[in-house]
Amino acid sequence: MSDWFDQMRRSFCLDPSRFAAYSFFLCVLCAGAIFLLMPSVAADERSPGPLVLELSLDGEVEPILATYIDEGLADAAKRHAALVLITMDTPGGLSDSMKDMIQHILASPVPVAVYVSPTGGRGASAGFYILLSADIAAMAPGTHAGAASPIIAIGGFPQQIDEIFRKKINQDAMAFLRSFTERRGRNPELAEKAITESKAFTEKEALDAKMIDLIASSPEDLLRQLDGRTIKRFEGTQVTLALKSPVRAPFELSARQKFLARIVEPDVFFVLLILGVLGLYTEFTHPGVIAPGVIGGICLILALYAMNFLPVNLAGLFLIALALAFFILEAKAPSHGILAFGGVVSMFLGALFLIRSPLTSGGVSVGVAIAGTLPFAVLAVVLMRLVLRSRKWKSVTGKEELIGAPGVAVARLPAGSEGMIRVHGELWRAESSRPVQEGETVRVLRVEGLKLYVEPADVAVSAAK
Repeated sequence: MSDWFDQMRRSFCLDPSRFAAYSFFLCVLCAGAIFLLMPSVAADERSPGPLVLELSLDGEVEPILATYIDEGLADAAKRHAALVLITMDTPGGLSDSMKDMIQHILASPVPVAVYVSPTGGRGASAGFYILLSADIAAMAPGTHAGAASPIIAIGGFPQQIDEIFRKKINQDAMAFLRSFTERRGRNPELAEKAITESKAFTEKEALDAKMIDLIASSPEDLLRQLDGRTIKRFEGTQVTLALKSPVRAPFELSARQKFLARIVEPDVFFVLLILGVLGLYTEFTHPGVIAPGVIGGICLILALYAMNFLPVNLAGLFLIALALAFFILEAKAPSHGILAFGGVVSMFLGALFLIRSPLTSGGVSVGVAIAGTLPFAVLAVVLMRLVLRSRKWKSVTGKEELIGAPGVAVARLPAGSEGMIRVHGELWRAESSRPVQEGETVRVLRVEGLKLYVEPADVAVSAAK
């Protein structure tokens, strides 16, 4: 039996050298996983034909997608690409992300073509700005672009604002649009109607109005039309595109970017923030549970990461913090639901105000705000009430557990003299201020070292009455 136990112990215990080897192997695996998750960039690759790096701007314009476009433009410059082709189908998105994309497109050393595709696709709102900022703006048949009026939305619903404030936002948006459309040789007056009148344009209307350069039925058709075409770059230089027999290379979102793209969505960010706060709150109110603290910490760090990219409104964060304070006060001093109701309202408004984007819509949806607020309110109040109730519980371990416990005198116990009593089946030295007969029941008043101070049980009952 002893030999078997030693063998089992040795099998589960590693010597230091083996532990170090396994640790190093684990680190290598982690490093390999991180390497695989990074975007594939092959800088300075030379291909037999002109390289066309293809990017896809599909979905809402948001921070991770902006990072993806920026990395793609940088990769194209390193690989000396002849053209960057951005295929776009977007309803719009966040203004900060849109401006970041446009800044990198304007500064790109490689010509950039933005192509609204496929048929039925659109370059709306923020996408309209991005389309007009490119060296080559093209659209597929059956697509449209425009409707770029600035929108202030709360919970996904457009809000009415003061006319002076709206005029101020519109003027800022029009000036931003003119800053690059004029240098690109496009029609700024008609383009501004997409802002002032929320006007949208079909591909033919946009071409006739000289807002785009081409209509192409496919990427292959677009590259065929661009081959040998001379374009004027943003800084004024003339470039002739040589795109005969091009080598098309897609630049994909890495697994890391796909994961982060989910995190920076306003709804997901709000859920992570709530889970993080609730997890840490549970751990602080119920120490030792561990799992809520671990999960909450991870969620909160992911939320803080997303906060670095999203246009977060501090008023929204303060309203959520105020809601947590209301829930705690409701548990400590019940207010017949007034504090709890105030906390629900505060957290709901905080969710709606959490993301601000003055030029384009975006924010936490009403459904997610309600679905996150109500369970959080219930759990926060219940957890705090459990903590407060547990403070009134009598300790069941240690010397404190003996206070008030009943005992039986083993022998006669004179007043002021020591004797022996039995408490919980154990013999204790005890002293009483009143005489106690053998077999009489006593109550423990206090504990000093290994000595108990007691009094007859009937005296304790009379005092309680």
